[in-house]
Amino acid sequence: MANTFKRGLKLSTRKHATEGKPVEMVPGPRQVFIPVNQHFGAPNACLVKAGDTVRRGQKIAEGASPGPMTVPVHASISGVVKKIEMRTQANNAEGLCVIIEAAQGDKTSDTLETEYMPPLDPFSCSKEDALTRIREAGIQGMGGAGFPSHVKLSPPPNKVIDVIIADGAECEPYLTTDEAVMTEKPHLLIQGLTMVMRITGVKRAIVGMEDNKKNLIPLIEQEIRLNERVRRENLEISIGLCRTRYPQGGEKMLITALTGREVPSGGLPMDAGCIVQNVGTLIAIAEAFTLGKPLIDRDLTVSGGACRTPKNIRAPIGALLSLMPAEFMDLDRERLAKILFGGPMMGNAVPHLDIPIQKNTSGIILMTAQETLADPEGPCIRCGRCIRNCPCRLSPVIMNNSLEAEDLDYAVTAGLLDCIECGSCTYVCPARIKLVQRFRVGKQRLRARQALERAAAQQAAARKGD
Repeated sequence: MANTFKRGLKLSTRKHATEGKPVEMVPGPRQVFIPVNQHFGAPNACLVKAGDTVRRGQKIAEGASPGPMTVPVHASISGVVKKIEMRTQANNAEGLCVIIEAAQGDKTSDTLETEYMPPLDPFSCSKEDALTRIREAGIQGMGGAGFPSHVKLSPPPNKVIDVIIADGAECEPYLTTDEAVMTEKPHLLIQGLTMVMRITGVKRAIVGMEDNKKNLIPLIEQEIRLNERVRRENLEISIGLCRTRYPQGGEKMLITALTGREVPSGGLPMDAGCIVQNVGTLIAIAEAFTLGKPLIDRDLTVSGGACRTPKNIRAPIGALLSLMPAEFMDLDRERLAKILFGGPMMGNAVPHLDIPIQKNTSGIILMTAQETLADPEGPCIRCGRCIRNCPCRLSPVIMNNSLEAEDLDYAVTAGLLDCIECGSCTYVCPARIKLVQRFRVGKQRLRARQALERAAAQQAAARKGD
């Protein structure tokens, strides 16, 4: 029987347009627009300037200051740096981008001249060298938040980890990228999983997926049986089948469904003895060791009613959907009403198609007016649906009221920082209140206030020192 968590939503998956389709490589783009900062953490600084010639795989941006919370960014095609300028990115904020124009004949193929790292055996090198390789490859969480993977794989000594979870649930409607890569690269998935188990010293792992992907079980089980490392070290890798329910792919929900544990309020998966990695991230880790390849390509789903050729694609980081050939990606621009980067529940609506694909771009959904809902907000009727359906068991109505009253502290008390922004509350609200958007703004306001408080404390300490 498939496992699950309490509450959440049963949604129409809308995956039929790309389900079972292979991943197609985007024909070599003439230009890419690579954001310098794509991760959760400290900012990067450019290592190149306009006019420089770069090769695919070359590092072009790295942490501006020392510290672990950075991952570098690499050139995804070979060519010349044309500009470094501010451009709108997937979070709708302006960010610095390195614009590279492709060298003549560059097809972004791994057989062309590249600047990859030498292969490294993670089973014979030290843990420190393995974590350094993951960082140098620019690998971050590819499921959404973009947290640096080397940080996630090195928890504090007081956090005992006994389970690694490979997240292949892919609960967002429309998206089928994880299914496609698990179908095409199950050997790399298991390789990456065993590498992570070696780095963390964990002997047990679970590949979690929803039961709408149960056809992949024989394929993955075969790779587990064939993997020499699993046999030699008696590693325990199993498949955890979860009920198709939104947001099953969230870390907290997946941990509960597969282990019965709960992440405490304000805590992280490591507080429940788990590390969760997206299946795409594990494959990228395997490629970083076996090929020396940095994270320079992204598999994603392009779908929606305004896309005449929905498909799973592999694109160089920084590619623009608007520059892809019409014969490869045919868009119905007349019917296009809304553009989403990510899934329809947690993705961001963007103003145009000239937004670069990033390391954490899981999909681009091109929606028609019939697929979107633009009803005006009404007053809250205190129906409690947001509370009944919140998978984190929070009280969205109280959080919203607190934010409207400018009471950030009470919003935090009501669970603002425990909100995973899954959008379930917004989906079920009969008044069409944009709850999750308000929570995102509330968190931004809280972070801004905390930054001001830290600056004031530093100034006070400096004055006291004088």
